[in-house]
Amino acid sequence: MSEIKKLTADVDIEEYYKNYVDFEKFSKLCIEEQEMLGYNWSYPPFDFDVDELWHSFNKLKIIAFKIDFSKEELEHTFEERELEFVLKRFERIKGRLMNDIYMLENEDSQGLFLGKCNMCMRCTREFGLPCKMPVKMRYPLEALGADVDRTVEDIFGYKILYAHDGKLPEYLIFVGGLLYDKK
Repeated sequence: MSEIKKLTADVDIEEYYKNYVDFEKFSKLCIEEQEMLGYNWSYPPFDFDVDELWHSFNKLKIIAFKIDFSKEELEHTFEERELEFVLKRFERIKGRLMNDIYMLENEDSQGLFLGKCNMCMRCTREFGLPCKMPVKMRYPLEALGADVDRTVEDIFGYKILYAHDGKLPEYLIFVGGLLYDKK
């Protein structure tokens, strides 16, 4: 990996909500993903009103981490299991990157995960048990109905890329954030 760049942008919640949030559409995608990959406490259904959460804050700090790969990494063709292992390694890096978001939190803000929670090897939701780490668990933008692909493209000028055919993408982007300036 060549480097990790941190990208940030502060936006008005009402404007962001109007242009990028469609909870009904994106919650369906989250549920489809959970059916394939296993249930997770950071994804819907929730025991709270998502619209109420969005409208409880005035500002959103979008925090993205862009991981650029080296020329050698991009030229290498990985076997399927090898590529899965490499990508899981980056999923674990998200936990360390989340510390940047945790450090910004205070009583008038709420951090947002860099994608689905991966703090436990298997989420206890799969077994009908409560979350083992409710103090650290946060919800990702997409689980709250945000169009993360459009957000990254419009605000930072990058497309979300994915690995395919044994090749890493030019870069990976993990997107999280901070809801702040509580009403």
